[in-house]
Amino acid sequence: MRRHWIDGKDSVGKRSAITVMDPATGEVLDSVVRGTPEDADRAVAAARAAFADWRFVPGVEKAAMLHEVARRMRERHHELATTMTREGGKPYCENSDEVEWSAACFDYYAEVGRDARGSSIPPVASHQVNFTIKEPYGVVAAIVPWNYPLLLMAWKVAAALAAGNTVVVKPSEETPLATLDLAAAFSALPRGTVNIVNGFGGEVGEALVTHPGVDLVALTGSLATGQRVGELCAREIKKCHLELGGNDPFLVFPDADLEVAAKGGVWAAFLNAGQVCTSAKRFFVFEEIYDEFVARAVKFTKSLRLGHGLDPKTDIGPLINARQLADIEARVAEAVAHGARVLTGGRRSRKLEPGFFYEPTILVDVRPAMRLVATE
Repeated sequence: MRRHWIDGKDSVGKRSAITVMDPATGEVLDSVVRGTPEDADRAVAAARAAFADWRFVPGVEKAAMLHEVARRMRERHHELATTMTREGGKPYCENSDEVEWSAACFDYYAEVGRDARGSSIPPVASHQVNFTIKEPYGVVAAIVPWNYPLLLMAWKVAAALAAGNTVVVKPSEETPLATLDLAAAFSALPRGTVNIVNGFGGEVGEALVTHPGVDLVALTGSLATGQRVGELCAREIKKCHLELGGNDPFLVFPDADLEVAAKGGVWAAFLNAGQVCTSAKRFFVFEEIYDEFVARAVKFTKSLRLGHGLDPKTDIGPLINARQLADIEARVAEAVAHGARVLTGGRRSRKLEPGFFYEPTILVDVRPAMRLVATE
């Protein structure tokens, strides 16, 4: 069983385990300690204690340590990408990119934070002195989703650390393993600067959001979760940063290269099995090119291969869990019942059970009121 990472060391906790599964096979990969509000409190206390010193570490020293975090991430590149593939389902090539992007994020903010000191403003009268000072907030709670567990963690944590904050990370209960593996990289930082607490959002996540020792909450998640976090932060006038879902349109104009547009649109829709906030979800195509674009998109979609993300021939991996699979099935069934037509796909892959695979699907004759179209 994997533990929390609090104050620079493994921390057991006092609760039952959360099982982590491979969504491509249903195999149990490992388990993690199920966190409690008490665990969240211990992590915040460690972060608060570390903040007293970390905020005053010179930018050049912070930069060196953040570059070391990036170096250690690259050192374990293959291991991290493999773990993410097994716990999250994305093909290995996508996770390999994610590891590098995450390391690059720490490198980038290392340099941004090196000279972020504020500025002076020319006075408009002899008795005036005008200047700005950039100060850290304090303790940041970083609540991370399952679809890009390292990258969306890095965007929050690297920026927070470079600015002089300390952090408590709450990874998704679906994909905590790669994040916990980063303890080896975060050990390059002073104890308590970064802490990792496992658990469910309604328990550990909410405990962090409402904790009086947390000064800022950074969340990537669903609209409903963002509304809840925003409401809780508003009660205390607490700063929050919300990156929520999207229902993104893809527009195809008559002067487009239709082969490029079709392949680009299909990949924009089905990357990570469509489980991306910026995935192309609604396609709007001009009438004079509609038939040709649809034919090209259907042909390319039919060529895509479902499979385990560690198979180099795989184009699309599984959905993250049974709930996601059932939701997609329900949305497609509702749309078809109200007049939509399936041109390809439209069903789960029985050949790959017990994995959570759904065939890449194109529907036409959809209408804006359909839940499939109106929501992410």
